[in-house]
Amino acid sequence: MKFARLALLILLAQILTACGAGPGTPRTIDGVWNATLQNSDLSIAYKFSATLSQGTGSTVDVSAFGFTSSAPCFTAPLGQSATFSPNGNYKRYQTGPFGMSITTALMTQVENVLTLSGTRNADGTISGTWSLKGLGGCSAGSGPFTMTALTPL
Repeated sequence: MKFARLALLILLAQILTACGAGPGTPRTIDGVWNATLQNSDLSIAYKFSATLSQGTGSTVDVSAFGFTSSAPCFTAPLGQSATFSPNGNYKRYQTGPFGMSITTALMTQVENVLTLSGTRNADGTISGTWSLKGLGGCSAGSGPFTMTALTPL
C-alpha cells in the first residue's frame, strides 16, 4: 500500500512539472512587444511595436521598432535603446527594472526624446511611466504605459 501511494505521488509530481506548475527556466524579456502610452487623461498618446533581446549585462537590443499609431514628433531617423536588469523571478517571469529611450536626431543634434521607466511585472507585462522632452510642440508629455508580449514569453 505504501509503495502504491509513493508511486502515485511521484506520478502526480511529474504531471504537475510537465504542466508548468513546477520550477522551470524563467521567461526572459526576449520577444516582440506592443506598447501603449497614455496621456494623463488616459487617452492614447503613442503605440509602438519592437523586438527586444537581452544583450550583455542590462543592455537590451531593440530591433524592428515602429510606431503603430500617429507619431508626429518622431520622424526618421529614429534611435532606440533599452535596459532590463532582472533581479528576481516570480511566476516563472524574470522581473526587474526596465527603461527605454526613443530619440529623433538631425545629423548629431538630438531633437525629441521619449523616455520609458518601469518594471517587468510578475504577470510578464512591463508597466511604468513615460515622458517626452523635445522641440516645439513636442516639448512636454507624460503618463502611464503598458507593454505586452505579442506571444507569452
